[in-house]
Amino acid sequence: MMTSSDQSPSHNVFVYGSFQEPAVVGLILECTPIIVSAQLHGYHLYRLKGRLHPCISPCENGVVNGKILTGLTDAHLENLGMIEGDDYVTKTVEVVLTDTCEKMNAKTCVWANKDDPDMYGEWDFEEWKRLHMEKFIEASKKFMEWKKNPDGRSREEFEKFV
Repeated sequence: MMTSSDQSPSHNVFVYGSFQEPAVVGLILECTPIIVSAQLHGYHLYRLKGRLHPCISPCENGVVNGKILTGLTDAHLENLGMIEGDDYVTKTVEVVLTDTCEKMNAKTCVWANKDDPDMYGEWDFEEWKRLHMEKFIEASKKFMEWKKNPDGRSREEFEKFV
């Protein structure tokens, strides 16, 4: 018997921060989607003061290297959205697949405040993996446990981890 979640439309999502790491994706989505390298033109990948995660914002000559998570369900999007929080807006963008140069539409999270003074420089995925990935995975595990059993606690308690 098919459940309603099997019938939900499938989404492609362009990710550029910690979600490029398969261990993080597997934990948050509770499955392993097919992950494909891609580029998003017209955006820049910024660091954010006081935070470990990056954001993207429109930038005329910018290029962001990232990954496409393919075939995600509505429930997967909900999990990603809960981790991302309210500082991002979801937009549909056109990305270029790195291997084939094929263009594809995908959803991505764009920093809501394009004039945020906390945005600076360029976020570095390899540096994040080296310095922060272990802690981030621990925090993500706690977050997923909380999602299954909030027990009166609010999401804010988890924002300090990420």
